[in-house]
Amino acid sequence: MGNKNIDQQILEYDLAKDNDWDLIIEPKRAWWDLRLKQVWRYRDLILLFVRRDFVENYKQTILGPLWFIIQPIATTVIFTVIFGQIAALPTDGLPQFLFYLSGTVVWSYFSDCVKTTSDTFIANQNIFGKVYFPRLVMPISVLISKLITFSVQFILFLGFLVYFMIRGADVKITAYVLLLPLLLLLMAGLSLGFGIIVSSLTTKYRDLRYLVTFGVQLWMYVTPVIYPVSSIPERWQWVAVINPLTPIVEAFRYAFLGAGSFSWSMLGYSVIAMSVIFLVGTILFNRVEQTFMDTV
Repeated sequence: MGNKNIDQQILEYDLAKDNDWDLIIEPKRAWWDLRLKQVWRYRDLILLFVRRDFVENYKQTILGPLWFIIQPIATTVIFTVIFGQIAALPTDGLPQFLFYLSGTVVWSYFSDCVKTTSDTFIANQNIFGKVYFPRLVMPISVLISKLITFSVQFILFLGFLVYFMIRGADVKITAYVLLLPLLLLLMAGLSLGFGIIVSSLTTKYRDLRYLVTFGVQLWMYVTPVIYPVSSIPERWQWVAVINPLTPIVEAFRYAFLGAGSFSWSMLGYSVIAMSVIFLVGTILFNRVEQTFMDTV
């Protein structure tokens, strides 16, 4: 099976799933008919796509999975030099390297998921045109494959955290680390919601593909990745308030570094924002998947 291409594997999987050879023609579904049970039925296919993403990203590379570690370290070093040393931005009294590494690890998971899921229909139109499976399977597999990357980078972050604690840095792990699963769920839901909304729109407006990377980069600068919320001037505080990622990044730092701002009400706002964005994205994605082959 390892020597077969992904299309052949999916074809065989689809035949194995539906071996009764019945053809069922159904009318167009309502907007709210999401059929999420079908996604669970194809959970094995999700794992197949996760494996595909991992293999395709790192095959024929010299360093392979080491890029999981090299990328956040390189980014953190650049942020430390430019924003910590040259621009002298505050870090709430935390070691600059830890401050920027924590923001980088969280932001990387979100941004990678958004950029990849936003290209779902265009990048996979050849597969979608050959066999049927719930199209939501594809972006969900992206969330899981990127979660593997996050896990490696998170362990790297913990390693540096222990090192700085041994060196006597003024950091402390709080009980809010128990919120990590919730924070991951919020990041996954937000990135999936935004990603599939963009993916649905790009089936008709291809220009949006080129705006995603630029837009995500701009979004990083209105998220407290390279600066703490406490350093934002009062007249610009509203930007941090309406950004659903702000409470997530701040809660992560507060949980593992013991500094920054944490608010249950703001975290609740992120939960509501994620729920709305995910629901809107899923409904739109469900609608577009029925006719996207006529427009791509």
